Amino acid sequence: MLLGVEADQELEIPVDPIPAEAEREARLTPSEAVERMRINVPVRRNEKLRRVIGRVNRDEQLKAWWHVANVNAVTRMEINDHSWVHIQIVTNIALKLLRQLTKHRIEPAMVTDYGMTRADAEVVVALTALTHCVGMSVHRHGHEDFSLFLAEPKLRALLDGIYEEPDRTVIVSEVLQGIISHRADGEPLTLEAGILRVADALDMAKGRSRIPFERGSVSIHSLSAAAIDEVRIEDGHNRPVMVEIVMNNSSGIYQVDGLLKAKLRGSGLEPYLEVVARIDTDAEKRLIPTYRLEIGAPEGGSTPTR
Repeated sequence: MLLGVEADQELEIPVDPIPAEAEREARLTPSEAVERMRINVPVRRNEKLRRVIGRVNRDEQLKAWWHVANVNAVTRMEINDHSWVHIQIVTNIALKLLRQLTKHRIEPAMVTDYGMTRADAEVVVALTALTHCVGMSVHRHGHEDFSLFLAEPKLRALLDGIYEEPDRTVIVSEVLQGIISHRADGEPLTLEAGILRVADALDMAKGRSRIPFERGSVSIHSLSAAAIDEVRIEDGHNRPVMVEIVMNNSSGIYQVDGLLKAKLRGSGLEPYLEVVARIDTDAEKRLIPTYRLEIGAPEGGSTPTR
């Protein structure tokens, strides 16, 4: 199970959170749970991001929110993993998407709207991922709103001494915009906010939503979630970013066409991403080996490719 990478390693996408582990995490004491949490991302040469991640890893209040969020999700509501593992995965995916886009000269709002830097955009994206669902510690319903009022003072504390005013308020405001935009009817206004919306949806590999399935709740939701083996992000053929989703059976198409598409639509990333799902098992290769999600055409739709 790959949960993250050290600061000077190339970023890879963590793909294998284990449902049983999420449940064990939820049943730890608060002190035990917080003790084992450590966020690892490749900060590269971004000194501001390095300092922010260091503060996050020392912040027991933030970690406690992650723990309570997971207790609510896994123990009380029996839905998908919302532990620090989810936070780790989404943060890495979000940074990977941002760096892949800027590699192809697609500039984030921190550069185009404020004349700041890509490094500042990385801070915004990382902090949005790290705080986007702290409101789950209050309740699942409306958690995006709860995340806003919990995150705002926490963000200011994490950025104190790293950014001075007015830049600190700009960073905080952009993070809050990203948090609220990841809701089902959210409207991302920036590339950074759209990245978080998509990154959150891409945490789907190997068990993200398998807890109901393993407890005996069999539905298209649980079956399709169990079908996703891996998510890969790399250079695209026709667009800057290729998202490849590897499935072990075709029920996983529901995750791609029914759930991921909804998060992609309106994210602002549609012109830049191509999404391909592949069936990686001999038993189904004759049925539908490749499934290409069409997200940029005006009429939408999805095309099976033989």
